[in-house]
Amino acid sequence: MLTRLRRDIAHVTLPTLQFITVAIMLKTAPGKGWGLGIGVLAASGLAGWLRSLGTARAISDTPTSRIASAAQGYVELTGRGRPLDGTPLLSPVNGLPVLWYRVKTERRQSDGKWRHVSTDESDASFLLDDGSGVCAVDPEGADMMVSRKESYTQGDTRHTQWCLINQDRIYVLGDFATLGSITPDLDIGRQTRELLDHWKSDRKRLLERFDLDGDGEIDLREWELARSQARREVTKLRDEILSAPEAHVVRKPASKSLFLVSDLAPDRLATRYRWWSVYHIAVFFASAAGAAAWLDNAGALAR
Repeated sequence: MLTRLRRDIAHVTLPTLQFITVAIMLKTAPGKGWGLGIGVLAASGLAGWLRSLGTARAISDTPTSRIASAAQGYVELTGRGRPLDGTPLLSPVNGLPVLWYRVKTERRQSDGKWRHVSTDESDASFLLDDGSGVCAVDPEGADMMVSRKESYTQGDTRHTQWCLINQDRIYVLGDFATLGSITPDLDIGRQTRELLDHWKSDRKRLLERFDLDGDGEIDLREWELARSQARREVTKLRDEILSAPEAHVVRKPASKSLFLVSDLAPDRLATRYRWWSVYHIAVFFASAAGAAAWLDNAGALAR
């Protein structure tokens, strides 16, 4: 049920790396370490800009599909979240039913500061209903952008929970697949012959079923009876396959395409990522300017 926390690298990891790099640079004297730090800032800024801008474009450029008519492959869906039938997923913090949760646990230290202990995230699937149909959402491997946040403090332990609940408006960008949508082979005659060949491979069982006079042989009349039975079984199986409901699922794409699940509207998500792209490109240009100044200073000292 629990899996390690996944985070958007452009949204959390890169800014954290950048702040740590700046802090280290401020504590050290200008030198080769500064050159390395500036390089890290420039590379991370460029990488963050490319990823954030690509994410914003993916959200803006992918048209919203309806579940009932969605094409197989990469799609954008919006709808209301619903739990799967059966045992509900319960929050480990307050025991209330949820569709998905992420819980960060912290413990208060003697100096009053909170230290991170663990982060747990559910990977149970839930349903998305857009009025035209229903599909399951498999959140494993998704970038989860969830706004609902609650904090609970018990003594020296604090739990911060982000969650999706029943009837939340949910946006999904991922790989759409319809399970059971493969067209069955409707060649009844060929499938009947194959089933008869399978029955003939077990002669003892064949005689038990169709040797009506008990003479140890299958005569013409008995063989016609076996053929009719085989055809009925093949036809029944074909009808069961055709009448079975199709199951839709959205999951992580096999390619490196973005897999995003959020309770934010797509326009807000796209705007957020555009602002992150502005931040990262600003870091890149600031690093480039810092590199030029550092090289000029280094050249002056060398002279």
